[in-house]
Amino acid sequence: MSEKCSAPVRFGVIGCGLMGREFASVSMRWLHLAGDTPRPVIAAACDVSPQNLDWFRRVPDTKYCYSDYHELLANPEVEAVYCAVPHHLHAQVYGDIIRAGKHLLGEKPFGMDLAACAEIHGAMAQNPGVFVRCASEFPYYPAVQQMVRWYREGAFGQIIEARFAIKHSSDMDLTKPINWKRMRAANGEYGCMGDLGIHTQHLPFRLGFVPKTVSAQLANIAKTRPDETGKPFPCETWDNAIVTCEAENGAGDIFPMQLEMKRMAPGCTNTVEYEIYGMKLSAKFSTDDPNAIRYTLPVGREQAWARLVVGQKTLFPVITGSIFEFGFSDSLLQMFAAYIRELRGLPCGFGCFTPAEAMQSHRVLTAALRSYTQKCIVTLGAP
Repeated sequence: MSEKCSAPVRFGVIGCGLMGREFASVSMRWLHLAGDTPRPVIAAACDVSPQNLDWFRRVPDTKYCYSDYHELLANPEVEAVYCAVPHHLHAQVYGDIIRAGKHLLGEKPFGMDLAACAEIHGAMAQNPGVFVRCASEFPYYPAVQQMVRWYREGAFGQIIEARFAIKHSSDMDLTKPINWKRMRAANGEYGCMGDLGIHTQHLPFRLGFVPKTVSAQLANIAKTRPDETGKPFPCETWDNAIVTCEAENGAGDIFPMQLEMKRMAPGCTNTVEYEIYGMKLSAKFSTDDPNAIRYTLPVGREQAWARLVVGQKTLFPVITGSIFEFGFSDSLLQMFAAYIRELRGLPCGFGCFTPAEAMQSHRVLTAALRSYTQKCIVTLGAP
């Protein structure tokens, strides 16, 4: 590997909340990777919250802390930026990062709406040397990667149908205070679809499942939530969404595909479910059983469901024994490794969510809003 390819990637983090701290933790456990992937070094952090910045002062690599992200972007030691800010800031902040010549890994939904996503694409077109991707970690579970390998090998045969879901239940607590994700001005019209949608789309889009039509059912279940004083405050965004598509894959199979995004799903705690049903093989994965994949075996003319424990057989090898369980923080390690390997031009069998896929996501979610408000099935034209 050349010196340039092996050199650490010096990052700035803009938005030092939950996911920014997760990235910092990942950067400090890089030795878990067994290969030669360059390490991310978080040289700088930026947040408007002094408390969040105080946390980053504990990170050994972090030398600079800012309250203004423009100062971070002016720092010549920063090569790339991980950015996790509210949706209404994506177009401006992501655009400024790209225009500053910094590589970007941005959080979903990659723009508050279709127009904002187009603005980010415009900045990319003017700065073609900048490498840009969107964060999405769940496809990096080893059991999901087994599903990917089976699909790429043609094991499923003709596709009958597919379903991809992410479900929470924390909003079932109606005393949970309002936050920006429940405010239309900061979150956008998509509601739960904006924050959760890409988790349901990364896998099918990467497998070449192209939505042709969109039909949506949306629900705003909690109409108010308490503000900081305890008084009821309007909760404007969609809590749950079921989006049904007619999809087509590269083999020409046409089949129903369901994308399910819910903040109010009783009994679920960030439950992710991926299901693909085919004529030769069907398979399904759930984070409720994260180390295994369930798949069908032929029994005469019938099919029986079997369970295969995959463990730590990761896309990018790690020092952890393959017999041990895999978890959320491990998926983040794999995702950031994928980003850095793509950035450095190293082999990467399953890359991060691309800007083109983010644009496809916005087209689907925009169609979902139209479908629900107009009570119709929306046909998606060519990109």
